[in-house]
Amino acid sequence: MGIFDFLGGSGPEKALKLKSKVTQKYGDPSTRQKALQQLGEMQFPEAVSVLLHRYTITVEPLTTDADEKEHVFELIKSFGKDAIPPVTEFLRKNEQATSWALRILEALLPEAEVVTLVVDALQHLGSQYMRDPEKKVVLLHYVTGKQDARIAPAVLPHLDDMADEVKIAALKALGPQKHEPAREPILHLLTAPDTARRVQVAALEALQESGFGVQGYREKVDAVLADPYYVDGGGLVKRRG
Repeated sequence: MGIFDFLGGSGPEKALKLKSKVTQKYGDPSTRQKALQQLGEMQFPEAVSVLLHRYTITVEPLTTDADEKEHVFELIKSFGKDAIPPVTEFLRKNEQATSWALRILEALLPEAEVVTLVVDALQHLGSQYMRDPEKKVVLLHYVTGKQDARIAPAVLPHLDDMADEVKIAALKALGPQKHEPAREPILHLLTAPDTARRVQVAALEALQESGFGVQGYREKVDAVLADPYYVDGGGLVKRRG
């Protein structure tokens, strides 16, 4: 009799039954750690789905938390291509642990395929309200600096997000893209009366980096300029120094 027969089977049902132990924050940590190891030895996607839930909790001490999460990363990575569908589903449906999901996908897929998944996630989220903006910010940070024609259109709607952190992350992603349809939305955000100062500074940085002119908004832009940024004679935002 194998160990999984003794424990009640090794199929998907067994994996799902271990979820409560994987997400157990208190009590003997060996119970949680044993469940993680058991899941890592299973050979079906449900095991990966349950392992991913370890990323949705934080335990004390933090050194144990970090060690367990790294262990889960290695366990999931060992599933290879079989881990991709459940990790992709987790990325799409869960607000937590986005950075871990991306790290796993980066280990299993070429960058272009990860960008595809992130673009899809950004398009799905749009500017819809999220109580915690962390997921959007992590996704936007991931595409920042990457050159792909699909990125800018997926990022643009996030300029209208309710969270300033998301707006700033979107601006940082858009600047290097030099995406012409983003010019007026950035200028509108910069000059809107209710835009926070730190968002305005990020907008000025995006305009300077993209090389967009301020035509049609010159007076409004002059009214909100902040050092070290200025508008030159050609209507371009420049940075001193």
